Amino acid sequence: MKARDLALQGALAAVALVAAYLVWQRAPSGAPGDVTVVELPSRALDRVRFEDEARFVELFRDDKDRDLLWVRLGFKPAKPMAPEATDGGAAAGDGGAVAAVAPPPPRELRANEVAQKLFPRFAPLRATRSLGVLDAKKLEEVGLTTSQRKLTMTLGGKVESFALASTTGGWGTPYLRRESDGHVFLLGPALLPDLENASSRLVDRRMHLFDVGDFDAVVISSGGVSRSFAASGKAPHPVALAPEESPDKPDEFTRNWHDRVWRLVPLDLLGRDEQPAGGAPTESFRVEYKRGGKALGQLTVARGAEGFFARTEHTSGWVRLPAGVDPLASEVARVTTPVSSAGGP
Repeated sequence: MKARDLALQGALAAVALVAAYLVWQRAPSGAPGDVTVVELPSRALDRVRFEDEARFVELFRDDKDRDLLWVRLGFKPAKPMAPEATDGGAAAGDGGAVAAVAPPPPRELRANEVAQKLFPRFAPLRATRSLGVLDAKKLEEVGLTTSQRKLTMTLGGKVESFALASTTGGWGTPYLRRESDGHVFLLGPALLPDLENASSRLVDRRMHLFDVGDFDAVVISSGGVSRSFAASGKAPHPVALAPEESPDKPDEFTRNWHDRVWRLVPLDLLGRDEQPAGGAPTESFRVEYKRGGKALGQLTVARGAEGFFARTEHTSGWVRLPAGVDPLASEVARVTTPVSSAGGP
């Protein structure tokens, strides 16, 4: 290839780059990274909702305590299916669409520290750049024409809605269009992923807010029988437990049993006021934690139709436990029976 041809191609490439710059890199309404999309203080923000074609997530303040945040996770009703898209389409009778199955009720779960930091970033909402009002062709190019993704914010009772670009280009270019006036903005890449992955990033999965060493007494109950233990020790080591009737004789069996109970982790979190399938589970055992004679927290483990569940003073409701709880439920009778009555451990 001749040098003159190379120079010509280089010049054409430079012109193309300049044209792209003029189209997409318009002067922002503020400094880069500081373009105001919604100008309201964070205390005025009540709710942030993200949705796509199949599901939604809401991050919202508690009605009674505005410093407490909740995450609502739910699915949107599926679109009715055409008869020809189903196996029994020919038998549908009237040739109309097949009704969609109603989605399960949404779950309301406690928000974690990541959510606490994310929420105030939406008010005031800022973008890296303002692109103004785009024509139909450019809206299609950035993925804003047919996208079903939306961002909705409720601030002081007022709702502000935005259309979000499709994910074709990935999270590197999160465009959003303000529905009130059609203005398009380019958000920073780190704001939306937490909302899209809310179930793993924004939900508080902790069973307690306290740790080993924060309590000095444990009461274990099952079948109407309770037994108290003095507790000592610091994390990460298991807590030592000595029966109240023999405070100078640590109980190794109970220490090991409680260590396994303490390390239980939820397999699935049910929402606030949600009951497990098959109805309310039956309590198997309960562990109460105290400090200085005052209640600190508790763990209730119960057997349901589909396995074991638990709830604590901190969980939103019931949590599903993994397999392996049966031995704990079987051994609790030995834990709650004094040595003198059992004839020795």
